[in-house]
Amino acid sequence: MTDPVSEQTPAAEANASQALEWRDGDMPYSTAFGDHFYCQTDGRLECGHVFLAGNGLPARWNEQQSFLIGELGFGTGLNFCETWRQWRQHRQSNSKLHFISFELYPMRSEEIDRALSRWPEIDAERQALVAVWPEVPGGIVTLTLDAQTRLSVVCGPAIDGVSQAAAGFDAWYLDGFAPSRNVDMWSPELMQHLHDKTVSGGTFATYAAAGFVRRNLQAAGFTVERRKGFAGKREMLCGVRQA
Repeated sequence: MTDPVSEQTPAAEANASQALEWRDGDMPYSTAFGDHFYCQTDGRLECGHVFLAGNGLPARWNEQQSFLIGELGFGTGLNFCETWRQWRQHRQSNSKLHFISFELYPMRSEEIDRALSRWPEIDAERQALVAVWPEVPGGIVTLTLDAQTRLSVVCGPAIDGVSQAAAGFDAWYLDGFAPSRNVDMWSPELMQHLHDKTVSGGTFATYAAAGFVRRNLQAAGFTVERRKGFAGKREMLCGVRQA
């Protein structure tokens, strides 16, 4: 499979780290977007409910030898660490996972470490990620976490990173800040790029259920389904590219 990103792929340089507030101990809050980085109930369990189950994972990992996940908003790295944890439990011996995330404001390693320390279930993944995370992340951060797992974080505006990426994504985690506070991450243009970079039968999942998000995804060409949200949230969205 063609590598969707490489060290030579053009990418906007990362902006300076955004100002964070820490609430309830170790829960990061973005002052730039006025929103928490993950569900206050339990962000790790939300990841499993929304992003993994919403994309038919881990079952789909057994259907192909290589699998490519795209994510809008790396944030604390929580979704990656939980995905990596489950991948290590369910993967086949000859399979490969590449997880590519698009992030405007990459966190520093000490911020990632603090934010993820609340979940002992992903201690091993957190420690491994923090150990190799660059001191000043920018451009494209590419990390080989083990023989079967690679992480790439494309720093800069998502519209630039996604538009420049090669096609071939099997699944998408749409995890930008709330649509009402981060409209650019849910724009018709970006949703169209997502669709065009997705394989036939590829999927997306998101906690968001706003009407304009659903309409933008449908207009881009995805078949969209409403499902029950996490922790009392009425709805979430998931869908598939049919052709």
